[in-house]
Amino acid sequence: MAQPVQVSEKLYRLTEKIDETPEVLTIRLAPEDGAEMGFDPGMFIMIAGIDKDNKRYLAKSFSIASDPASAVMELYIVKRSHMGTALEHTSHFVDAGIGDSYYVKGPYGQFRFIPSENRKVLFVAGGTGLAPFVSMLRQIDRLKSGNDVDLLYSVKYPTEIIRKEELGQLAKSINLKATITVTRPQPTDNWSGEKGHIDAEMIRRHSQDVAERACYICGPPAFVKAIKDALVSLGVKPERISADVWDAGSG
Repeated sequence: MAQPVQVSEKLYRLTEKIDETPEVLTIRLAPEDGAEMGFDPGMFIMIAGIDKDNKRYLAKSFSIASDPASAVMELYIVKRSHMGTALEHTSHFVDAGIGDSYYVKGPYGQFRFIPSENRKVLFVAGGTGLAPFVSMLRQIDRLKSGNDVDLLYSVKYPTEIIRKEELGQLAKSINLKATITVTRPQPTDNWSGEKGHIDAEMIRRHSQDVAERACYICGPPAFVKAIKDALVSLGVKPERISADVWDAGSG
């Protein structure tokens, strides 16, 4: 059973920025006191920037992608979010500098994965909703816990696949069957994998014993609702479904 995790707040500094995809930025932060924040995979933190007068601003939530044992905290940031039809929000982290300091508070959330509790799982991710599952997969790999994992991951374009090479490596090092589906493939993409939105039929084809699995979902509200409905239609009991919903405007 998951144990309570203590919420704390401390200063972190930005140590690395990576253009993960055209739409997503990977950032890594290190605690200034050198002590990692304790958390279970699936949880999230709140980040507040610090202005020139040492005042806080921009408190936002992000799912943690790093393994709990990592010395750095890894997050996936949507570079630009569309807030309605005309408004566009550019993430602060696009222009942030290496060495910038932030207040990080957490961890929070009941969307938590304990490898010893659920041996067979289905992870379903939409876009940057992959973040908590990367944390879970990294922990499984480090612990060599032997969990049986089916992963369904939806992106708009092949160029938007987060941690593509790492997912391929994990599929070899742990008991992971990963399926990526592209919802807006273009003729020039030469994409030969799954296409279209994740639905009950796609889940059934790639996770035939889904009713025996604990199911975790992370993505925007409409995505999460559609996947929940699909899972229930396939015989998954509602109490076996855990979901984390993110706001497309976050970050």
